Parts: sequence; C-alpha cells; structure tokens
Amino acid sequence: MLDTNVVLDLFHFDDPATRPLADALEAGLIRCAASPATMAEWRRVLGYPGFGLDAAAQAAIDARYIACVSLVAEPGTGMGLPRCRDADDQKFLELAAAIPAVALVSKDRALLDLRRRCAPQFRIMSPAEAVRWLNAPLRHQSTSAN
Repeated sequence: MLDTNVVLDLFHFDDPATRPLADALEAGLIRCAASPATMAEWRRVLGYPGFGLDAAAQAAIDARYIACVSLVAEPGTGMGLPRCRDADDQKFLELAAAIPAVALVSKDRALLDLRRRCAPQFRIMSPAEAVRWLNAPLRHQSTSAN
C-alpha cells in the first residue's frame, strides 16, 4: 500500500523515480489498498490550493488512482502496532496491518522510522526501495505488494 505523498508522486507529479510503481499498479502487477480514512486524506490533499488543480483535474487524478486501488473497510485501531509520531499517519499502519499488506511505501520519516517495529507484520519502505524490490528478479511474478 501507498501513503498519500507517494500516491501524489505517482498520479499527480508523475515522478520519474516512482514511475515503475505507477506502471506496475496500472498493469495489475501489484495491488494497493485504501480505506475510507486514507481516501479522505487523499481527496483533501488533492484539493490543496498549492497544487492548482481544478475540480475536473482532481476528479481525473482521483479516477486514475481509484482504478488501481482496492477499497477496504476501515480497520480497527491498535492491532499491536507501535504509535506513529505523526497521528495522521497511524491510519496507514493500521490499514497495512489489517489487510495484511506485504509493504507500506512511504516518504514520511515518521513511518520509515517504524520499520523495525512493524517488520513482523509488514515492510515499510521508501519509494526507491520499493522500485528496487519490484525490479528484483521474479519478485513481481510471485508476490503482490498491497
């Protein structure tokens, strides 16, 4: 699964460094999950004035993301997870644990700092690490990254 900043890199900024993740998602080679809370954050962030997106552009970007994501019910809280320093990021940990995800891809330092503590349940990796993981021989043929 992907946090909001990574989704922005893939579907709004078209960051060349994350393009392999977008391509894999759109081709169905990997899967991504979202909950009502993560979707609400995504849509709120898309509306930030700094992005300069009108309603039509926001809807187009949102539709592209929706086509690649599995919507799941809101997970419960806790689940033996560590508390994230940034309370707004806790929802990503909870969703990753609930579905269960193979990996949570994030650029957020507060989430990346929890790698070891979440390792028994799922991996937390940066976009660059996720691209390397995706490009590992035969990895994409036998595993999905929720």
